[in-house]
Amino acid sequence: MKISNLEKKALLRKMVEIRLFEEKIGLLFQQQLIPGFVHLSIGQEASTVGSCSALRTDDYIISTHRGHAHILAKGAEPKYMFAECFGKVTGYCKGKGGSMHIADFSKGILGANGVVGGGFPIMTGAGFSIKLRGTDQVGMVFFGDGASNRGTFHEAVNMAAVFKLPIVFVCENNRYASTSPAEKMVAGGSVANRAHAYGIPGVINDGSNVLAVRDSVAEAVERARRGYGPSIIENETYRYKGHFEGDRQRYRTPDEIQQYRLTRDPIDRFETLLIDEGVATQKEIDAMKTAVAAEIEDAVRFAMDSPLPDPHEAMQGLFVNP
Repeated sequence: MKISNLEKKALLRKMVEIRLFEEKIGLLFQQQLIPGFVHLSIGQEASTVGSCSALRTDDYIISTHRGHAHILAKGAEPKYMFAECFGKVTGYCKGKGGSMHIADFSKGILGANGVVGGGFPIMTGAGFSIKLRGTDQVGMVFFGDGASNRGTFHEAVNMAAVFKLPIVFVCENNRYASTSPAEKMVAGGSVANRAHAYGIPGVINDGSNVLAVRDSVAEAVERARRGYGPSIIENETYRYKGHFEGDRQRYRTPDEIQQYRLTRDPIDRFETLLIDEGVATQKEIDAMKTAVAAEIEDAVRFAMDSPLPDPHEAMQGLFVNP
């Protein structure tokens, strides 16, 4: 998939925005300013940004409990994301969704889902909607290696394959299903290998390479858009933080995390590539990071200054036609 230098810079900027957003969310949670649970995907930015960059504005995504990055990559604004995480009325769901249940239908974001594997049936329905309406939209459902072992995954992939639904199944294999190593929990060697059972393409990517992810996902998206049905894309990535904020991570060592950071960090790798190609200078990248950091701080101030919802409005917005 051809990509301009301007688009490459935009990919880097989006990855930096997601990294700084999530780092800030983690800090705010530690300060007990954000209620509920928080699941961060720091380290997985290339997988998410590369995947969403292959979509159009009117295409759909379904996210997960670890979904801030997906939603930002699809076009959500950080200030409304922060507001939702704070439970403020200016958030995308007026403070009623929180970190794990953010949606914005105007951007094709059909919602994040706190239930592991809960997004598969929703996207299957969206795929049928696309087919029945006769549009050329595409749906993309994100999930982790753990969710690939749920029954909803197999039911959804089977149905999508049978009816050639325009869905791309994107597995972000970050090597751990909660606290369980993926190599001990995923039969068949990989999630992508399971595609053969359904007669559809299955592709494994280096999930720390944003351009590699973009290229293979774009091919799957185009295949779905032309009516040839679903694909499974498995992006081999890594999360630096625990399953949730507060996770002691006794299932892996600090050295393992540090080794990945030093050798395969998606942002560092892409920065080096852009500098080597002459697309951007270190000075330009540093200035961009400073600007993004300032935008994140502005977004936090907006969220903190926003009001809490009126308790009398607790039931409003829960149904389309109340």
